[in-house]
Amino acid sequence: MEHVVLDAPPEGAVYAASGPEGGVMVVPMPGGVHRIVGGDHDSDGPDHPGELTLDALRVKVTRIAGTDFGMRDPSWLSRFGNATRQAATYREGRVLLAGDAAHMHYPAGGVGLNVGFQDATNLGWKLAATLAGTAPDGLLDSYHAERNPVGADLLLSTRAQTALMNAHSAEGQDLRTLLSRLIATVPAFSLSLAERLSGLDVAYPSPASGHPLTGHRAPNLELADGTDLFTALRPGRHVLLHFTDTPAPAPGVVARAASRPGTRPAWSTVRTALIRPDGHVARASDGPDPIRT
Repeated sequence: MEHVVLDAPPEGAVYAASGPEGGVMVVPMPGGVHRIVGGDHDSDGPDHPGELTLDALRVKVTRIAGTDFGMRDPSWLSRFGNATRQAATYREGRVLLAGDAAHMHYPAGGVGLNVGFQDATNLGWKLAATLAGTAPDGLLDSYHAERNPVGADLLLSTRAQTALMNAHSAEGQDLRTLLSRLIATVPAFSLSLAERLSGLDVAYPSPASGHPLTGHRAPNLELADGTDLFTALRPGRHVLLHFTDTPAPAPGVVARAASRPGTRPAWSTVRTALIRPDGHVARASDGPDPIRT
């Protein structure tokens, strides 16, 4: 990954080239520099990682793109690999791991940032409740139980992306072309990939709860007072929702049943729902009896 000045930059917001020699992407950055990211066959050579020089970068980019874009004055030159690791446990006594301390992987798509934030959010409210003495037994241990599988899936996803990004053979190029067509023409496939990359597909289902929404991420429901669920979650506490078809006040926070366009149909019959501080459903009920905290 490199930041350099380009005297003859490519046109457009993002330039990408891929072929038998490797792949490269050029993106304009603030301050008159461009970021160049890429990979080639030399990445697995005996001198890797080693120190990357401007001359070596120029040779690699020219070999892949046919030009060096007039690169000069580097402000950042670095190499990265595909080292993939995950901690066996995210908790050992009073030591808890999150983010890069819990998992490392190829920096593909920025997914590590999303998962790291989710680790911290999942752990934060559980740790706070434990320190306050209000946590039920096993709450802090549920951090590993919920987040370790997410980390494992992250590593699977980034390894798969690495294989595709470095598929420089004719067969690999055809595979990438096919998948690109599927992304463009099959909305369900594209949505699934987008939710995976963003981390919005993460769920902590609990079959014993008896409700299919338990453990799933709540949408940003519009509340009767004109605010929304995500705003109500900012203090870092559970939010109890009572759904009603009338604007009359009800105990707790009131939300209309079909308040936000795009809300999944599963929410249409929910009467009460308890939302965890990390935005996932702790409990939900379709019946007339409200959930009590």
